[in-house]
Amino acid sequence: METKQQNENIEPLQALVRVSKSLTFVCLLFVVCLIMILISLLSDNISDHKQVLLNVKPVPINAFSSNVSSGSIRQIPAGSWKSPDETTIPAGKQGEMIRYGRELIVHTARYLGPKGSVACITNGMNCQNCHLAGGTKLFGNDYAGFISSYPKMSGRSGKVEPASERIAECFERSLAGKVPDTSGHEVRSILAYMKWIGKNVKKGDKLFGSATEKLSFMDRAASPAKGKKVFLMKCQSCHGTNGEGLLNPDKKGYTNPPLWGKHSYNDGAGMYRLSNFAGFVKNNMPFGATYESPQLTDEEAWDVAAYVNSQPRPHKDQHNDWKDLRKKPIDFPFGPYIDKFSEEQHKFGPFKPIKEARK
Repeated sequence: METKQQNENIEPLQALVRVSKSLTFVCLLFVVCLIMILISLLSDNISDHKQVLLNVKPVPINAFSSNVSSGSIRQIPAGSWKSPDETTIPAGKQGEMIRYGRELIVHTARYLGPKGSVACITNGMNCQNCHLAGGTKLFGNDYAGFISSYPKMSGRSGKVEPASERIAECFERSLAGKVPDTSGHEVRSILAYMKWIGKNVKKGDKLFGSATEKLSFMDRAASPAKGKKVFLMKCQSCHGTNGEGLLNPDKKGYTNPPLWGKHSYNDGAGMYRLSNFAGFVKNNMPFGATYESPQLTDEEAWDVAAYVNSQPRPHKDQHNDWKDLRKKPIDFPFGPYIDKFSEEQHKFGPFKPIKEARK
């Protein structure tokens, strides 16, 4: 009797254990499935987020056109100009001037900036900030054909200018400063360096990669709003959220130049013209970009240039510029003009209608 009673008590317990095990297994299976679903969702979301932030797949571009085309590659044509090797700088006084001229281009602020050792006449930027690699990089405003093109008629001033006058204009505009003595040692050294850079270039030579690339005009105006998004993703890490740049440890110059504000180029600089700046950005920005391997599409280059040039910067009186309105560039952002398009359109575009109206 007692044994039978014990068996009757055990059987419900065993049944309860079996049910508990089954429930536990079902719960574990549910948890595992839930975790797998969450991991899958998070993985897809992270992948999409990375793609947006990093833009890891730049669009290849055709070698002879700035239009975006899938599957094409940009190449520098064989025989393109290359900067002479520094070992070819001559000895003696002339070589010393060339080397000093290069030093002034690369470290302008050290000698002529707000804390310059020679004079305090510029905003703290270096010539190299706009003329990359000391003026030797293709589509980086190189100096290859600079000396051979002077003296020449300047459409902006309306007179024939020597090369020294063009340098003076850069000090006034791109460096938002004062004109140095154009017959002084510093300007003569800069000219000596530029002459050495372009020593094998003859007047009238057509050079691939000189100045900045002229991107095809868009069918719309360049958008500062869209450009801001590009700037925040691609540019602020080097130039600062407020475009303030990155000062050197000695505070005498910039590792990365300011893109707007009182220490940046003024609105009379060549970079303030959108076609110049967009082409420069396309081939050189963000850091590591080249003509062969650009990191931005054409539209992104136009838009980020528009954003940067919509920000505050020093103003230069330009009422004497381009007195012959027929020669005024279509993207010069200050009137008057020979056409009826607004200053806004001359600054941001669309430029196609302006170009068509001038034919």
